[in-house]
Amino acid sequence: MKRHRILVVDDETDILDSLRLTFEDDYEVLTAVGGARGLEVLEKGEVAVMIVDQRMPGMSGTEFLVKAVPLAPKAIRIMLTGYTDMDALIAAVNSGQIYRYIAKPWEPEALKVDIRRAVESYEMAVELRDRYAEILRLNRELEEARQKLEQENVQLRHVVQQRYRFDGVIGQSPAMERVYDLVSKVLRSDVTVLLTGETGTGKELLARCIHFNGTRREGPFVAQNCGALPPELLESELFGHRKGSFTGALEDRPGLFEAADGGTVFLDEIGETSPQMQVRLLRVLQEGEVRRVGETVDRKVDVRVIAATNLDLRAEVRAGRFREDLYFRLHVFPVEVPPLRGRLEDVPILTVHFLKQYAPDQRVRFSSEAMDLLCRYAWPGNVRELQNEVQRALLLAGDSGWIGPEALSEAVRGKVRRSEGRGEGTLNAAVEQVEREMIVEALRRCKGNRTHAARALGVSRWGLVQKIEKYGIEE
Repeated sequence: MKRHRILVVDDETDILDSLRLTFEDDYEVLTAVGGARGLEVLEKGEVAVMIVDQRMPGMSGTEFLVKAVPLAPKAIRIMLTGYTDMDALIAAVNSGQIYRYIAKPWEPEALKVDIRRAVESYEMAVELRDRYAEILRLNRELEEARQKLEQENVQLRHVVQQRYRFDGVIGQSPAMERVYDLVSKVLRSDVTVLLTGETGTGKELLARCIHFNGTRREGPFVAQNCGALPPELLESELFGHRKGSFTGALEDRPGLFEAADGGTVFLDEIGETSPQMQVRLLRVLQEGEVRRVGETVDRKVDVRVIAATNLDLRAEVRAGRFREDLYFRLHVFPVEVPPLRGRLEDVPILTVHFLKQYAPDQRVRFSSEAMDLLCRYAWPGNVRELQNEVQRALLLAGDSGWIGPEALSEAVRGKVRRSEGRGEGTLNAAVEQVEREMIVEALRRCKGNRTHAARALGVSRWGLVQKIEKYGIEE
């Protein structure tokens, strides 16, 4: 246990000896004859308590204590005095910052109690000082962290805005130019946008471009694939839930609509939502209100909704699978994203983009024969399929720096784009046939494991299950 140091200052050596004997069993006792010697002792180290006689020649106790303040600011000061003049005593207490005065002669046991309490006060003062210093240190660190995060946020915001500039979206074909021109008209408004087009055409990327170039760019962008979760989980994810509202609801949790307040919610594959979910989404669009699962209170949210689907929602409405009122709420500003087979002139620049993305430090190129095959393929999986094809070809090419036809998949080498003269129904059927074959092949390779097959195909397990049911695939 640490022994605290006590400094006794007096001009009478017998008093110094007496006080040393009284306290040396419990404390490290330092003595000084007179105030000048006492200041010299303080310059050598910190003390917890100072016991000082007031009436000393050359330097009074009060004068000593005033000079001792900068040397021992936290030390507890006790004055020994024989004064009977109360005014002089009060002046001494005030000017010397004295903790307690003790009249001579003193009672040793009472003095021990006083010193023990003084030491406790000193310990508290030191602890407060240390805590205050720690608080100051933590505040400095927090301020430095805040400034660093603020700088990082500015930098990240700049990076994100650069990433989602429209001229950063890959595609220079007339079809994509028409999309850019159309989308630019909704950047300064909060109008609901419906992006339509096949899977893998880049609808989410386009939604991010709308957000990060629009008036809500400083707000959050929250995306949710509506076909990736069962209806009951999707409801909780979007709207939040109250603690105890269902098994596993261990705490109150806000949904994505609340999390996106002031920003944008992107609802991908909105055509996959259940009738009950469609009713809830309609209320958000009409009233700007959400209600958490298990609650009866509506909460206002300020969000822009951008939805996307690869389905023909008009046909879904006619078939009774999609609410007509929700359709019209979503269909305020429709934008159709063209499939890659409808803009094959973008394949070369997309390919170069993906090469730089996956091999930034390598000089890798496709041969003219390989590029010709890429430009003739129908790409039923659209840009996402091309991205996967480039990544796969890079792995097979190794360090050669040259990618030939042999590095391409059998699908690309063996199948080319259907003729332009066939009708829309024939083209859709062809796309569905290719999609079905890809699912069957993925399930075969993954030995029927749907989770692994979904991961290999780049889709959600729930979405894969729906496709399996749609095409009647037997495992």
